[in-house]
Amino acid sequence: QPDFATLILDYIPEATCVELKSLKLYIWSFRDTGCFHEDVTNRILDDLVSATRPRYMQLTARFYVRGGIFTTVVAEHREPGWTPAPAVPLLAFDSQSTMRG
Repeated sequence: QPDFATLILDYIPEATCVELKSLKLYIWSFRDTGCFHEDVTNRILDDLVSATRPRYMQLTARFYVRGGIFTTVVAEHREPGWTPAPAVPLLAFDSQSTMRG
């Protein structure tokens, strides 16, 4: 019986991108493969990094309940020396009344 998961892929490409149909077929290739959630998440990330050589890539796998336990695995790759751009702080808006007048 296969385990199902929602995969969230965040990445900053260098020269190549992930083609969605190829990604779908690649992910489906794991359907009948027995492995641990952590192993399959890291294997997918490693293969995608090898294929695309991104500056940054993060794969989050949220596996559906198995034995009453939810499993979320996060794997990340950063190109050596790469750092993200600094965050832009956003100021909060003052509270506004919903009443006019």
